[in-house]
Amino acid sequence: MSRFKLFLVSTCVFALAVSCGGKKSDAKMENESEKIVFQTARAVVRDISGSFQANGSFIAEETSDINPAVGGRVEATPVDVGSFVVRGQIICQLEKKDAELRLEQARATLEQAKFMLSQAESRVGLRAGAEFNPENVPEVLASKAAFDAATASSRLAAADARRYENLIKSGDVSQSAFDRVRTQHETAEAAADSARKQYEAQMNAARQSFGAVEAARASLAAAESQLSMAQKNLEDTSVRAPFDGYITDRPATVGQWRGSADKVATMVRISTVKLQLQIPEQRAGMTKNGMEVTARVVAWPDRDFTGRLIAVVPSISMNSRTFLAEARFDNPDAALRPGMYATARVILDEMIKAVFVPSRAVFYDNTTDANHVYTVVNGIARLNVVQTGDVQGNEIRILSGLKGEETVVLDNLADLHDGATVN
Repeated sequence: MSRFKLFLVSTCVFALAVSCGGKKSDAKMENESEKIVFQTARAVVRDISGSFQANGSFIAEETSDINPAVGGRVEATPVDVGSFVVRGQIICQLEKKDAELRLEQARATLEQAKFMLSQAESRVGLRAGAEFNPENVPEVLASKAAFDAATASSRLAAADARRYENLIKSGDVSQSAFDRVRTQHETAEAAADSARKQYEAQMNAARQSFGAVEAARASLAAAESQLSMAQKNLEDTSVRAPFDGYITDRPATVGQWRGSADKVATMVRISTVKLQLQIPEQRAGMTKNGMEVTARVVAWPDRDFTGRLIAVVPSISMNSRTFLAEARFDNPDAALRPGMYATARVILDEMIKAVFVPSRAVFYDNTTDANHVYTVVNGIARLNVVQTGDVQGNEIRILSGLKGEETVVLDNLADLHDGATVN
């Protein structure tokens, strides 16, 4: 064989050897790069209170459109939108000059009614606080005394007439003496009858006078009522807050005339608020008053608010196939505002099993718009799509995607891919 041919053969053998050695070296490096050491942990299953999720919006415990009780021109508006006011605080002041004049008029009318009643009572001899007795009326007393005297005289004359009648039979007195005594008797009887009629007339007059007293008392009661109304009308010129809360609207301005149908302000009370939840109909059998509710809002993403169900509407909407439930939340710091949208969880009475993993085992993938967890199966990383739930300390609940007891990867998640070797 010539030297040239021998050189060519040697060159090819060297190139083949170099090529084969390079492929073995690349495969070895690739295997070594996949064998990265990762920290892992076990998913655990624990018994927790059962729950379900529902969404809704917060509303104020009380909302009130405030109208004045009387019409008037606005004199002052001492509060602005957003102000916190306490019950009884003035939120709108109407002009009160006319009300003050009507109050003075009512007071004068009351004094006049008191005087008229005093006069009527004195005419019938009625003392303050005493019950009416017509026998105590002076005119009645005088006529009764005259009637008693006339009656006594009539009885005396009758006795004399009987005595003289016996005497004339025995002849001890003359006929003329007997006639004189009989005439005196008849005169005394007529005087007694006249005194009786006068007495009865005075009694009737006294009763009629007491009717005037009753009329005067009615006039006094009417005057007292008018005074109370005038005082209330004056007080009503100051429109006051019906409860502690915030001013959300104040359409009244100084100089405007506001009638009893015109709103001057709107108030809300949010020391406690209510969450109106739309709950799917399949949860109707398990939703009851008194159940605990936890809620979150976007304004406070890391804060859980706790309340309780206070009302469950029994009817279900035919359009949405949901029913309405309300939960009340204490809101002392006014963190929850009416209109806020909330994601809530209703805590059931039963216990269920739930899967938890360390929070750092879960990562979000923008491409799939989902949460993922890497599990390790026989030393190989497997990518799992999961649905997450509540966070408890350093752990997060897995609603779906894991069964529990799996081994999950905790760190270097960016260096993993499905099928990678994990040591």
